[in-house]
Amino acid sequence: MEKDQNIISENQDNELDDVKFENQSIDDKEKIPENIEKAKEITPEEKIFELEDKIARAFAEMENQRRRFEKEREDAFTYGGFAFAKETLSLIDNLERSKKILENDVALKDSEALKKTLEHFNIINKDMISILSKNGIVALDSIGKKLDPNFHQAMMEIDDDHKEPGTIVQEIQKGFMMKDRLLRPSLVGVSKKTENKMPKSEENKENSDN
Repeated sequence: MEKDQNIISENQDNELDDVKFENQSIDDKEKIPENIEKAKEITPEEKIFELEDKIARAFAEMENQRRRFEKEREDAFTYGGFAFAKETLSLIDNLERSKKILENDVALKDSEALKKTLEHFNIINKDMISILSKNGIVALDSIGKKLDPNFHQAMMEIDDDHKEPGTIVQEIQKGFMMKDRLLRPSLVGVSKKTENKMPKSEENKENSDN
């Protein structure tokens, strides 16, 4: 009797184990990835294509880096002295200011000392301009040209009915180019049409009529 009960108990345990196994199988099926394609093995052809694509991208990046390096090297060689050249222009400016101060000095006017001094100033100025020119730095020719914001900076307007409005008629500070780059703009005065002002007699007449 007791033996039969043990057999029945074992059968029940086996049935419970079967139910657990079936449930476990269902849970495992639910955990299968939705995208089955990812679980597939990559074929040799696909692997070769992937490697070729990576190599092509790597070569393209290397070529881009080489071009950037070449451009930076060329710019460094061509414009390496850009800041130094810009600072050098202040020497020319100071030389011009000194000339104007001496020319406007009443005590020195028409004296031999002034003439010799100005001659030396002119020689120094020409030498400096020549040195800059040999290094690709040239002055902008502005007088008589139309105002161009890329090269000129208007500082004032000057009444001039003989020039088209916006024409440069005065150069306050000379501009310079370094090869194809603007080193500094020209500070200029541009022409404008004279405003039509009513003569005082006509103005008084108009006021009296009113």
